[in-house]
Amino acid sequence: MLKAFALPLLASLAACGAPKASLKLSVAGLPDGSPIPARFGEDGGDGSPELVWSGAPQGTQAFALTVEDPDAPSGTWIHWVVYDLPVSPGLRESQPRTAEVSGGGKQGVNSWGRLGWNGPAPPPGKVHHYLFTVYALSAPTGLAPGATIEALRAAMKGKILAEGRWTGTYRR
Repeated sequence: MLKAFALPLLASLAACGAPKASLKLSVAGLPDGSPIPARFGEDGGDGSPELVWSGAPQGTQAFALTVEDPDAPSGTWIHWVVYDLPVSPGLRESQPRTAEVSGGGKQGVNSWGRLGWNGPAPPPGKVHHYLFTVYALSAPTGLAPGATIEALRAAMKGKILAEGRWTGTYRR
């Protein structure tokens, strides 16, 4: 009797979006909440930071990554969209702004309309927060290079096994 009740309940919880597992994400070896070094911003070379993640659940077949600035004056600004990364522990610093990521994966377009990373470039004044989010996926998205963050979100639906976030700050 209990088994007959428990299985439908568990299936119902899963369908409602039960909490996902957490990944640990670190950016450039800095603790969460740290200022992003200028060398990763528009003012200092604009190279992408090194990212390291761990804790991917069994069944992970690919990773995706987004970087967003929710404090931008015109609304959330997208700095990086990367997807279909192979199962690996992260991304090296200074990824080229190409359609394909060395070693596998694809880059989408950011809010500048460009492929790859474009670092912090906020207007002078207040501190901006940059949300780096990595997703462990049960299958690659199958998107072609150059996808938008909206297309990535749609393609990841039902495939996210775990996610991790790191927040950095930047001020001019």
